[in-house]
Amino acid sequence: MKHIVWLLKWVLKAAIFFTLFAFALNNQQDVTMNFFFGTQWRTPMVLVVLAAFSFGLTAGVLAMLPRWWKQRKAADHARSFSSTQSPPSLNTSPTHGL
Repeated sequence: MKHIVWLLKWVLKAAIFFTLFAFALNNQQDVTMNFFFGTQWRTPMVLVVLAAFSFGLTAGVLAMLPRWWKQRKAADHARSFSSTQSPPSLNTSPTHGL
């Protein structure tokens, strides 16, 4: 059973790789990006798409870091309590509504 799961994972990885590789091969046309003050950048389209994807990924991870740190701190604090004590609530605002 483990061998089948391992094989399926590798097939999925290969499919993703070949799909991205085909995307890169189909987008080799040069594009010109115009920046400020007449600066231009001529590069294949796949590099522009890769740069935009990388920027979005980095921005998303950086936006989630404070929440991750807060949750990790709360989990560490909750672990330090004994089983008889209850951990503090993560939601400190009063509840409103129905």
